[in-house]
Amino acid sequence: MDQASRFPSRRRLLQGAALAAVPAALLPATRATARPRAVDYPLAEWVPASTSNYTAANRPATYPVDYVIVHVTQETFADTLAIFQNSAKKVSAHYVVRSRDGHIAQCVRERNVGWHAGNWDYNTRSIGIEHEGWVDKPEYFTDAMYEQSALLTSAICDRYDIPKDRKHILGHVEVPGADHTDPGPHWDWTRYVRLVNSA
Repeated sequence: MDQASRFPSRRRLLQGAALAAVPAALLPATRATARPRAVDYPLAEWVPASTSNYTAANRPATYPVDYVIVHVTQETFADTLAIFQNSAKKVSAHYVVRSRDGHIAQCVRERNVGWHAGNWDYNTRSIGIEHEGWVDKPEYFTDAMYEQSALLTSAICDRYDIPKDRKHILGHVEVPGADHTDPGPHWDWTRYVRLVNSA
């Protein structure tokens, strides 16, 4: 090994020193992992909603969790996440399921109260799951979406001892006082509940 290869060049040393002096804010951002140390559902990506869009709680100690409420976003997956992160919107759900591949984002920890049902009593006692799509476009309800959402719902039901039936797995439209129609007439409840029970 010659001397040049054993010792770094002066130019390389100066470049390193200059780089060390650059404030971190000016360096290219490295993408931090979106997953916190713990999410409630291990397959979920952590994409937190604004703290202005849900109520901090300590469920199930503060409120029992008795329901899973199924929603359809009427927005894209990305736009739904952006809405939940906008502090002016005053809305959130615990999870959002992407149409094309069933990818799940968790936006609110299950211990907290999401603002998704339009009924405070049901908000306090439920986990809200949004599904990317539109109620009048059944092509958004893919096999992957049904399967991954059913696995999530089954895990939630197991965690809180919620019966895996239609009295406890509700559509947004079934919440008393709801002015929404989701998940709509194209949502296959028979298939969904069967998948939840076979998960």
